[in-house]
Amino acid sequence: MRLRFTRAAERARYYERYIPFVLAILLIPVGLLLIGSSPVLGVFLLILGLLGTGTGIYDLFQTQHALMRNYPLSSRMRYLLEHFRPEIRQYFVENDHDETPFSREQRAVVYRRAKGVEGVRPFGTLRNVYGDGYEWLNHSIATTHLPGHDFRIRIGGPDCRQPYDSSVVNISGMSYGALSPNAIEALNRAAKAGGFAHTTGEGSISRYHRMGGDLVWQIGSGYFGCRNPDGSFSPQGFSVQAVDPAVKMIEIKLSQGAKPGHGGILPGAKVTEAIAEARGVPVGQACVSPSSHSAFSTPRELCGFIAQLRDLSGGKPVGIKLCVGHPWEWFAMAKAFHETGITPDFITVDGGEGGTGAAPVEFADHKGAPLREGLMLVHNTLVGLDLRDRIKLIASAKIITAFDICRISALGADGVNMARGFMFAIGCIQAQACHTGKCPTGITTQDPDRYRALVVPDKAARAARFHKATMHAVQEACESSGLDHPDAFTPHHLMIRTSPREVRSAASLYDWLAPAALLEGQMTHPAFAKYWAAAQVDSWAMAR
Repeated sequence: MRLRFTRAAERARYYERYIPFVLAILLIPVGLLLIGSSPVLGVFLLILGLLGTGTGIYDLFQTQHALMRNYPLSSRMRYLLEHFRPEIRQYFVENDHDETPFSREQRAVVYRRAKGVEGVRPFGTLRNVYGDGYEWLNHSIATTHLPGHDFRIRIGGPDCRQPYDSSVVNISGMSYGALSPNAIEALNRAAKAGGFAHTTGEGSISRYHRMGGDLVWQIGSGYFGCRNPDGSFSPQGFSVQAVDPAVKMIEIKLSQGAKPGHGGILPGAKVTEAIAEARGVPVGQACVSPSSHSAFSTPRELCGFIAQLRDLSGGKPVGIKLCVGHPWEWFAMAKAFHETGITPDFITVDGGEGGTGAAPVEFADHKGAPLREGLMLVHNTLVGLDLRDRIKLIASAKIITAFDICRISALGADGVNMARGFMFAIGCIQAQACHTGKCPTGITTQDPDRYRALVVPDKAARAARFHKATMHAVQEACESSGLDHPDAFTPHHLMIRTSPREVRSAASLYDWLAPAALLEGQMTHPAFAKYWAAAQVDSWAMAR
């Protein structure tokens, strides 16, 4: 008896798999019967039945998806929900502080500031101030009153003949090709209106970058905009563009946080006339960004390349961008700076949490030092070599609010670059479809039907307002701490909760080198004690 019941139950479950398919088939005769009395409803049911029946028949006989063969038609609901899962999570599931990768609260701050909407909050903080990792900046009884929020830093060491007075907040590198022409144009117009800089990305300077905004020309391993036909660096091609008055600084990209040590390729089908013009490659031909540079092969040669670019540009500031990887490789660069006397004018430190249009998941999740660790290692090294005053440090990776800016300034940064913050300002909704060419807001696509929806004057104004409002918030943060510039924040201002009953300042929580400590042989910091002696200026390899 039990066996017959079990088999009946199994047959019932078997037939349940086909219920949606059978219902779709039944809609066909029902629709035909209703056409005479209710034509609209009848035709609608008939079409619905035909589509469902055809889809179910296809599911039964296709060979790629076992789930669809076992559950014709009904399995489609799973794929539909999976397709919309990011949106469902973003709008209905996640709370205001879930960072995936940016929280609703972070995005809302950018949207409000970009639109000029009041950004105050009623009823107090939503955060658990007694939870591990909670951070705050100490305030002062002796507050300051600053005349404005246009904080500047002068970038340019002793060998620089055209120093640049940069805003402390600028647009990080995003290439034309990764971003649409309308997005690039909007960002550059915003940079012009707000008096801040726009980093080109390694795709070089396109026609859409030439809207009057200050440019930081990023030179990657593909040498786009300054390359020979074989892909090698062209000094002549570089000098032609570098002397352009719009180009204020040059940045040599060694690596980026989202995919350090990983090259890239732009398929030929995406190389349009405008992209080919900017990059100096043939239309329709794939262009490759190798995983490493060919213009130099040792730390000492990197110094020579820095000096060459500075000379070819007429003495403009030249810097490097890197995500810290092997500590001995960074130490080798630092030793080369000290030994040759040739230093970059600035170093952009990108964190492993940085973004990109497309990266292998292993690289995005598990490659490269996070921003704090990378920045503090670079800062400590330069302090220990007594080079810190010659080199400005720019931090980049998941920086959105004034607190983010002041916090990273307390850990050693002189300024910051933002990419995704400015993307939010011009309308990004974090759909995470950047790599598909189907960006719903027209920001990361080359499809004219999509990016025409991005109205340049409106989005340029929003990006400029976001920058202005953020700088005003930085001003208020400085004033409340009794400071006159964000670079006056120190590790003593930043407090970090390490347990429900213990709070420590960043000054006591982290290891910090004293000025010239490395020159004097003081190696108490664990990273330096282990790797400093193994770094060599004529090789990236660790000495054995």
